[in-house]
This record gives sequence, structure tokens and C-alpha cells, in this order.
Amino acid sequence: MAMIFRGWQKTSLMEYPGKVSTVLFTGGCNFRCPFCYNRDVVLSPEKFPKITEKEVLDFLKARKGLYQGVIVTGGEPTMHEDLPDFFWKIRELGISPALETNGTNYSMLKNLLKEGLVDFVAMDIKAPLVWEKYRIATGTENKELFENVLKSVKLLMGSNVDYELRTTVVPVIHQRKDILDIAQSINGARKYVLQQFAPRGATIDPKFAETPPYPDSFLTGIGKNISKNFAEFGIRNTGE
Repeated sequence: MAMIFRGWQKTSLMEYPGKVSTVLFTGGCNFRCPFCYNRDVVLSPEKFPKITEKEVLDFLKARKGLYQGVIVTGGEPTMHEDLPDFFWKIRELGISPALETNGTNYSMLKNLLKEGLVDFVAMDIKAPLVWEKYRIATGTENKELFENVLKSVKLLMGSNVDYELRTTVVPVIHQRKDILDIAQSINGARKYVLQQFAPRGATIDPKFAETPPYPDSFLTGIGKNISKNFAEFGIRNTGE
């Protein structure tokens, strides 16, 4: 078996900090976040053409030296059991592997770190780290997934891997206190990023496609209160 991807941004200067990278999107997710704007990737990945692992590897081999990083995002990449083997192949090309994840597959994440198969991990914190809040923000009733998220946060914060924790701040889902609670829960994390909600196209719950984001000042105001909790703090997708 080999990885199948459902989307490909061939060149990015943003996704993997400090590296020219290629970004691969896997299909399917075990969360149903109502504000997610990758609805079809999550719910109907078969709508998208298959991109094979071979296509990606051949592309990178033909451009040796151009790309410094490969980042796999989703959907949720860790749902795919062939991911570690794919990262091995990226390593063999002399390219740095990176992962964007929701943290629900703790065992795979632990293995990736143990085997040195990722150099950078970006993990979403969807809500305050309490079940009732997380259940609403992720559209799941599977508490085991939430418990894995808690373990993944602890794993990353105790690791030597380069990582960032991040939260997309969504009206209706998040109030100011929710973000302050998250920041307290992950106090001491190496890097935390707030991302401005910016729906693009259809969302899993259609009402969020029409939901305006908070004013940029809402995020910057919170940032002034929590930035001291982290070695590095940032805000993305605002006009400020």
C-alpha cells in the first residue's frame, strides 16, 4: 500500500516556517468541526482526483535541491496508516518532513517522533481542553479522540521536535474566555498561534460560511494578555 492524496499545493513559502515546501492534502477526517471550510475533503474526498505517492516522489526527485520541506495536512493525515512509510521516503530524498494534525492519533504521533520521522508538527487546539467544549467544536461524540488530543499536547510540549499549537478563533464557537483558558492549559508551550477565522467556500455547517470573523482587534487584544505564556506567539490571517 502507499499514500493517496486528494490535494496538492506544489509550492508554499508559508506552511512550513522557513522552508520552501510542497503541501499535500489527505482525504477524510475523524472530526466534523462545524466551521471547517474543507468540507468536501472531509466528507467526500472521492470527489477529488487521486494523487499517488509515486507522482509526488517523482516530482520531488526531478526537482532535487529546490524543495526543503514536505508538509502533509488534511483532512487528518494520521488516519492513514501508510503515513510513516511515506515520511521515510521523504527523508531518503534529503527533504524535511512535517505534519499538520488534530492530535487524535496519539500512538502514530508518538511513533513518528520516536523514529525521527517528522521535523515539524503543527497541531490544532480546537477549543478549551475540556470534553464538553471540545465535543461541540469538533462535532464528535467519541471521547477517546479527545483523550488522545490531551496526550498529544503533552507529548509535543515535552518533546524536542519543532512544533506549534494553534487555534482558529471562530465566532459562536469561541468567546474570549475560551482562548484565555486554552492559553492557560498550554502555558509554557514553545509556540502558540491564533488564526483569524476566514471561511473559504462551503463549511460543514453551512451557517459558518456566512459568519463574519471577529474584528482583528479582538485577536490582538487577547494576544496582549497571553503572549507572555509562550516562548513564541503569533497571530495569522488578520489585516493588521
